[in-house]
Amino acid sequence: MSNQLEKVKELIALREKARLGGGEKAIDKQHQRGKYTARERIAMLLDEGSFEEMDMFVEHRCTNFGQEKKKVLGDGVVTGCGTIDGRLVYVFAQDFTVFGGSLSETMSLKICKVMDKAMKMGAPCIGINDSGGARIQEGINALAGYSEIFQRNIMASGVIPQISGIFGPCAGGAVYSPALTDFTLMMEGTSYMFLTGPKVVKTVTGEDVDEEHLGGASVHASKSGVTHFTAATEEEGLALIRNLISYIPQNNMEKTPVIPCDDPIDRVEDSLNEIIPEDPMQAYDMYDVIAAIVDNGEFLEVQPQYAKNIIVGFARFNGQSVGVVANQPKFLAGVLDCNASRKGARFVRFCDAFNIPIVTLVDVPGFLPGTGQEYNAVILNGAKLLYAFGECTVPKVTVTLRKSYGGSHIVMSYKQLRGDMNYAWPTAEIAVMGASGAAAVLYAKEAKEAEDPKAFIAEKEAEYTKLFANPYNAAKYGYIDDVIEPRNTRFRIIRALGQLATKRLVNPAKKHGNIPL
Repeated sequence: MSNQLEKVKELIALREKARLGGGEKAIDKQHQRGKYTARERIAMLLDEGSFEEMDMFVEHRCTNFGQEKKKVLGDGVVTGCGTIDGRLVYVFAQDFTVFGGSLSETMSLKICKVMDKAMKMGAPCIGINDSGGARIQEGINALAGYSEIFQRNIMASGVIPQISGIFGPCAGGAVYSPALTDFTLMMEGTSYMFLTGPKVVKTVTGEDVDEEHLGGASVHASKSGVTHFTAATEEEGLALIRNLISYIPQNNMEKTPVIPCDDPIDRVEDSLNEIIPEDPMQAYDMYDVIAAIVDNGEFLEVQPQYAKNIIVGFARFNGQSVGVVANQPKFLAGVLDCNASRKGARFVRFCDAFNIPIVTLVDVPGFLPGTGQEYNAVILNGAKLLYAFGECTVPKVTVTLRKSYGGSHIVMSYKQLRGDMNYAWPTAEIAVMGASGAAAVLYAKEAKEAEDPKAFIAEKEAEYTKLFANPYNAAKYGYIDDVIEPRNTRFRIIRALGQLATKRLVNPAKKHGNIPL
């Protein structure tokens, strides 16, 4: 055999060795935990045969604690690029079979190289986390590695989409990289995120809590809002990431993706003409409205289990990707509170960063009152949503369905926050407050002197409703561009988006604003 063939044979053997990661036994253990390996996950995420691996032969450089005798090709992370539906993405996947996926200096260098390439090429970067944390044997070098990754997360924010999949442990400083990315997905039952683990919590605070209740997927999906999506299986999670990528552009210089649409733009939805209940205190489901007006009823909701009084997510109108923000009357009457405001604000800012038009569906009675909200800074949190809508320059189409009162009316993409097209249904009540509250304030003195105070207030309520609690008063001043028939909502939104396709709006030159955080 020639020397060249020997060299080729050696290369093939080394590649096979690298692909085994921590070895067959470690791979079997990973499978026994109900988890796939890093390479198996990448294969499911990317288009078949598209993965181009980088740095397969990298080894760690640590000589402490006998580490020089324990070297594995690739050093615990698989990195490279590939395509999703033919579009370029960069990816890294931590390999739990190698040192428990712990982060070393060389692992961080591999991850940083992928992130740098993603920035240079203007392509999304997807990270799959499955790691025991920093590699203790490397000490400060491992911590420096995390810092390098965090800095790149920050620089890439708003330039390229960043998505984190948590497919196993993610604890300590490691949690900050996913927190800095645009979207986080967690696996139900097999992943967790927390800064300090159960043992430390027990020592410091005396609390008894397990990993799942401290930082499992259900906790972060419903209580903290740290994760945007959860999945029951890894196949489902990776398919969800592929679906998410289909709605967003490659980078901040690209326009929103458009796909062929077979759903007629002038499709009339008669059910919408009767969806608003006669009783203003009765709820209806905003999901029914969204499903009726978007292409083929398809809606990818973001943070569905968190702050359910507001709905955010991606849909398409005539094939064009848009962000949808909607109050949910079925949960807490659709009021805005601290969590709903933060949820909405972050989503609006993502859409604005990546040129995704925003459609806002309004039915909001106000901000949630009480000491709990005030002590948790509902003023600042409400201002975040206000700031986000006022700052963003993408096309904004707003439809007011029913209630839109007071400060919450302004916050929900009002005309003076540079809303481009503001429509209202005939059922819309746009006013400083509801008729009953307004009448009680305006006629408190007269009501006391009236023969029948209840009848007097009821009469004044009716007067207030006729004068102010309708869309026509706002339309009279041009604050509402048109009052539309509910069943034509889809068509009017698509026409508005078409009109706004060439919109040009630039904010004043500045380093950055100081959003109320």
